[in-house]
Amino acid sequence: MAKKQVKAKMSGVFYRKPAPEEPPYCEVGDVVKKKQILGLLETMKVFQKVKSTADGTIVEILAENEQTLKDGDVMFVIET
Repeated sequence: MAKKQVKAKMSGVFYRKPAPEEPPYCEVGDVVKKKQILGLLETMKVFQKVKSTADGTIVEILAENEQTLKDGDVMFVIET
């Protein structure tokens, strides 16, 4: 089993949920498909979708909800 990292493509504020009252896009143990939305990254009031880079299982979520991330920070680890 290989592990793939999903990294921030730019600096911004990371959100695990589409809205405060909604459940997170994914949790550890979830099976995800390539290009599935895993979270949102807000930069200058613009929201970018964070998508899975591979089919697999989420084994780690390193970014906290509402955490400020820098370009290249690892947000998720997916086991393929």
